[in-house]
Amino acid sequence: MMVITNQILWLALAIILAPLASGLITKVKNNLRLRQGQGILQPYRNLWKLFGKEEIVPANASWIFRVTPFVVFATSVAAVFFLSGDLLAIIFILALGRFFLALAALDAGSAFGGMGSSREMFISSFAEPAACLVIFAVYLTPGATWSLAHLLAGLALLIVILAETSRLPVDNQETHLELTMVHEAMLLDYSGPALALLELSAQIKQLFWLCLLVGTICPPVLLPYGFCLLGLIIVIAFIEVGIAKYRLFKVPDLLVFSVILALLAIVSALLGV
Repeated sequence: MMVITNQILWLALAIILAPLASGLITKVKNNLRLRQGQGILQPYRNLWKLFGKEEIVPANASWIFRVTPFVVFATSVAAVFFLSGDLLAIIFILALGRFFLALAALDAGSAFGGMGSSREMFISSFAEPAACLVIFAVYLTPGATWSLAHLLAGLALLIVILAETSRLPVDNQETHLELTMVHEAMLLDYSGPALALLELSAQIKQLFWLCLLVGTICPPVLLPYGFCLLGLIIVIAFIEVGIAKYRLFKVPDLLVFSVILALLAIVSALLGV
């Protein structure tokens, strides 16, 4: 009973803090660009505004379009809830949310939505195998002892996170040019509370990946968990500021590199390095 209560408290805390992680990344990026930019609490204000707006549904959309925000939110919440459980199963749960989101973008009949769905599936076909290999490497190195396998797995997972959270150099969350959008292109037909739910789901999923990476490269005996999480947020901000967006067909090269790093992590774990 105590375990379930702790998981519920952790889930509630994750939902509350998930927008803060996005706000911190944006704030650090603006500071690096010598801009004032928005405050770290702006994601909360955006969600509050969207939840209060009217939702508009495309005339030709089916039940898939309407149910997708709830499915995506449920998969993101499940990923955080079972963070300490079977991580491979969580990868498949998140894939379910991605499948419904891509299907909903096609269901709306938007040309940009279909383009975003195609690109999302193309990128995920490389990112998901890399994530599975990283998790396998982590399973081979249980405990809090840091090793070369942890470092290689962490680097591979960092590349996967950039793809899974739609960040540079894979995608650009700040762009409003539909021809370069991937994740955002699938959300163009959503509005109001449905869009808020999808935005919150993406923020929760981002926090899940960040926590997974922190648990991989920063065992609790070395550094405090929150300190590692803040450091990782700063690193991601530096990456986004310092690297330009890749062309679509260059993205697989980056993700294949993460697969190679994950395989090296597995070899290192088997050798006990």
